[in-house]
Amino acid sequence: MLEALLPRGRGRLGAALLTVLLAVGSGAFAAARRGPSASGALPVAPAGAEHVRGVTISCETWGWEWGSDAFAADLDRLKGLGVNWVAIHPYARIRADGEVSARDFDPDHPPEWITRPIREAHARGLALFVIPHLAYWGSPWSWRGEIEFQDPAARARFFASYQAWITGVARAARGADGFSIANELEKLAGFEAEWRAVIAAVRAETPARLTWAANWSGYRDVRFWDALDAVGVQAYFPLVEHADPTEDELRAAWKPVLAELATFQARVGKPIVFTELGYRAALDAAREPWTFREARGDERARAEAVQERCLTIALEAIEPESAWLRGAFLWKWFPGSARRGENFLVNRPGMQRVVERVWKPAAERADEAAPR
Repeated sequence: MLEALLPRGRGRLGAALLTVLLAVGSGAFAAARRGPSASGALPVAPAGAEHVRGVTISCETWGWEWGSDAFAADLDRLKGLGVNWVAIHPYARIRADGEVSARDFDPDHPPEWITRPIREAHARGLALFVIPHLAYWGSPWSWRGEIEFQDPAARARFFASYQAWITGVARAARGADGFSIANELEKLAGFEAEWRAVIAAVRAETPARLTWAANWSGYRDVRFWDALDAVGVQAYFPLVEHADPTEDELRAAWKPVLAELATFQARVGKPIVFTELGYRAALDAAREPWTFREARGDERARAEAVQERCLTIALEAIEPESAWLRGAFLWKWFPGSARRGENFLVNRPGMQRVVERVWKPAAERADEAAPR
């Protein structure tokens, strides 16, 4: 359909919003160059899809939820909030010896948990982004940005098994509109030749626009943006040093962040998309957006107000920059209702109201401007 944080996106976060894919040059995500989707139908890009108003729909298992009726029903809810992109993140395991492995499936006859999200999104005029994740839990690393291999054999094993997995996902999800080659692999970003080989292999499997989701602290170090369609950034930028910031403080904090990103975008000549943007319910959410700790008990109401304030100002800051910053994927939403203890929730009433207040008018303006 479209054309086109810690230092870690989520610092020590662990799980993780997607990208894009916008068109280079003109900046539109466009349907004209797309081939048929997995279902055989030619996808039709939603009006205004060159500006990403996206939400990552996560899972509490290995991903079967993406093929469920609850997922499909939530697409209607999200579209009503002004959302025009949704993202899913298939998982693979990573071992200390570099081996990447995942649930078996036939890429030429993919399962419903990969194909149904694409089909359901397109049926509603939504675009779909696939941002595969490495599940590092149980490994020696505390987040994806720590993954590295001193042993050349382990590193070679990683790139070989990673490429086999990621190309299989790309082939299975070839009806998707956007695809991320990787996310947050900060210490592996320097292996340029290996990543260029992965990018070429993925391009052979999917017409989707491609990105690489870099940690907010590491996007400047990626040397292969020219091989991709958009610069992906996990946007967990630390904004203030104190808790409970005001709206004015947050607005002021975003200005130098956006100025630096704009300078970088002008240099690389590729649009930027925030492959993840999110805030937890915590008084210090703007100081360390990547951590998992959320307020409980008596502080919860104040913390949720901070969470909503942070998201409001972030979305308002992004909107005017759409010529080069094409939008964001919010982290995160669960199909149906999430279990207690989940964090970063967008499908909480207060957060939904924020999204609707900022994004729905933008969606309506895009609809009005779309050619008939």
